[in-house]
Amino acid sequence: QVQLVESGGGLVQAGGSLRLSCAASGRTFSSYAMGWFRQAPGKEREFVAAISWSASNTYYADSVKGRFTISRDNGKNMVYLQMNSLKPEDTAVYYCAAVSSPFGTWLGSRPNEYDYWGQGTQVTVSS
Repeated sequence: QVQLVESGGGLVQAGGSLRLSCAASGRTFSSYAMGWFRQAPGKEREFVAAISWSASNTYYADSVKGRFTISRDNGKNMVYLQMNSLKPEDTAVYYCAAVSSPFGTWLGSRPNEYDYWGQGTQVTVSS
């Protein structure tokens, strides 16, 4: 019921910042919980951050807590991931994901809890 298009990935030096964007289409975007995941070569997809559709709840992986911030603008059908103090270990393909929920405070941290995925955007952090 939604389509997701990501942008903002690129090459950045360690300690730098990037802002990823995810543009969503669909009539009921405001009722979707959103998440960010990442996958590095040879590794499984891992959770990064999530936000409920009411934006009242957010949740972060321990590895990024304090450095990354997830936010959304329901009026513009956009979700963002602000990444600061980047490390080489953050290098991965980053994906945004969505799932419909009747509860404005709900969010998920597991890939199988999400139904829709973007194409992914590459983030490379050099040292």
